[in-house]
Amino acid sequence: MAAKISIDEIDRKILSYLVNNARMPFLEIARECGISGAAIHQRVKKLEDSGVILGSKVIIDPKAIGYDVCAIIGIRLFDPSKNMESLERLKAIPEIVECHFITGKYNILTKLFCRDNEHLMHTIFDYIYQIPGISQTETFISLTESFNRQVDININNEE
Repeated sequence: MAAKISIDEIDRKILSYLVNNARMPFLEIARECGISGAAIHQRVKKLEDSGVILGSKVIIDPKAIGYDVCAIIGIRLFDPSKNMESLERLKAIPEIVECHFITGKYNILTKLFCRDNEHLMHTIFDYIYQIPGISQTETFISLTESFNRQVDININNEE
């Protein structure tokens, strides 16, 4: 886990611009922040080195490439001490795009995308249920994604 660092108002502005458009040119961010392009480079490097910025990515719409079913699957293990073994097996299933260790009824929560319900059924029975130690699953099919966002960097504006 990255150590918590103190960020100032300019760092917050930089992060806000990059969250909204990771391809925004640093010189444009510099103009908006009223500082030099070199200062933006230095600050972004500091934010990357400290683990605040973990990277940037292109976001693909799964439906646009034929993955019409989004499902959330809660997984219960017979032996929770086998979490890491199960995690490695789940990581090998390409349909799974997120995996969380959680509290409550299940040990693990996964998010996956499939082409259709038949593909989802195949993924559950031929891959997920083949992982030793899984005792139970519960599948929730997402009807639509209402929103998806990054953490709001202004939530806790304490210095």
